[in-house]
Amino acid sequence: MEVIFLGTGTSEGVPIIAQPPEIQLDLGNPKNWRTRTSVHVIMDGCHVQVDAAPEFRLQCIDSDIRQIDHFILTHEHADHIQGMDDLRRFCRLRGGAAIPVYSTDAGLDRVRSIYPYAVRDTAEGNYPAFSLKSMPAILDVEGGSIYSVLLPHGKFQVLGLLFEETSTGKRFAYYTDCKEVTTEAIDLAHCADLLALDALRFNRHSSHLSLPEAIDASKDIKANQTYFVHMSCEIDYEKTRLCLPDGIDLAYDGLRLSI
Repeated sequence: MEVIFLGTGTSEGVPIIAQPPEIQLDLGNPKNWRTRTSVHVIMDGCHVQVDAAPEFRLQCIDSDIRQIDHFILTHEHADHIQGMDDLRRFCRLRGGAAIPVYSTDAGLDRVRSIYPYAVRDTAEGNYPAFSLKSMPAILDVEGGSIYSVLLPHGKFQVLGLLFEETSTGKRFAYYTDCKEVTTEAIDLAHCADLLALDALRFNRHSSHLSLPEAIDASKDIKANQTYFVHMSCEIDYEKTRLCLPDGIDLAYDGLRLSI
């Protein structure tokens, strides 16, 4: 299994527009430049894209993404959905066939409202085509299985995902944009080979895990390795890494991991 972190930043990106000078972020370190969060997972040759940030086109170019077989939208917020029009290129690479798009009911409704022209079985002209499907508890794809669980995100619910590759049995849990990792989600990801987990900032937030909360959740899950994502401009890469326990690290844009 290969996991590619296309983006690792919060909804405003990092640095933010008109970044306050009092925020001590080393912008000389490219790992502190974060586009909005999304991830690309390859299981036995099957390519699954999770979310499409506003920078999705540039992320795909930077990470040389050339194939998408399935798309999962974790939730309907702008920073996760606004790049979906750029899936048009992957439809053309599929000979015009629609890309299966999985999400919650709220996520699918938002796709319909933003991209009504793309909800079709076959791509026409230079438009994308989305075959909308409700995300099941277990989605079997060509390279393995994807398990889903709902995570609380303020007033919203987000899909937490567990990828399990057929040939190796390797397991990767992806829990972005959540305020809490529920008991069900902990059990699903327990002792996973790799965990990606929301960690917005040091102080508490109403709809995201703070860094201390994310550390506690990671300890409950007991993954072999944890990487934090969806980080704000308050998280300096080098300084923050010094505060983290063994087995926990910060992801960065373009990070590729093979498990």
